[in-house]
Amino acid sequence: MGEQERMVEAILFASADPVTVKELEDRMPHGCDAAEALVYLRKRYEGRGIHVVKVGDAWAIRTAPDLGFLMQRETVETRKLSRAAIETLAIISYHQPVTRAEIEEIRGVGVSRGTIDQLLEMEWIRFGRRRMTPGRPVTFVVTQEFLDHFGLESARDLPGLAELRAAGLLESRPLAAGMPQMGDGDRDAEEETDEGQSELFED
Repeated sequence: MGEQERMVEAILFASADPVTVKELEDRMPHGCDAAEALVYLRKRYEGRGIHVVKVGDAWAIRTAPDLGFLMQRETVETRKLSRAAIETLAIISYHQPVTRAEIEEIRGVGVSRGTIDQLLEMEWIRFGRRRMTPGRPVTFVVTQEFLDHFGLESARDLPGLAELRAAGLLESRPLAAGMPQMGDGDRDAEEETDEGQSELFED
């Protein structure tokens, strides 16, 4: 098992992107148990400057959260999200899978193709399954890249309403459709999408 830990450690260290257990085992000799090796490796790095973390269904080596300030010089801000993009991303992350019509209903304004395209280009959202309703509208979900960027194991780890209000990121006002009322924002040009969705999906 010690040798398997070393192999998993080497693969994670050299990989720019998170690696799944299956991908680890495909690279390792036949009969290796990457999942068990990850358990031991994760414990070995507890309290160290880097951690072995789960990102969605994959694994990666990342800087310990409390030492993130040391990496600030290495961080480059390539672009700033518009208010519309931030609101749209927040709705998708808390309501996934969600259609364009549902996003517009929660925001109270239209969502432009450009806003969706920007989030798709950044690889923070992706297309989900189509709803099995008239028009078969596509849904949107957040990606593994989104979870990795914000240090989340899954979307369930997103902060709750109480945490957002405590951090001053959310105003105390009535909710709509289970989400904070994000504000009016700028109305974007929109493409019509069928409303009245069910929870049935097409594979």
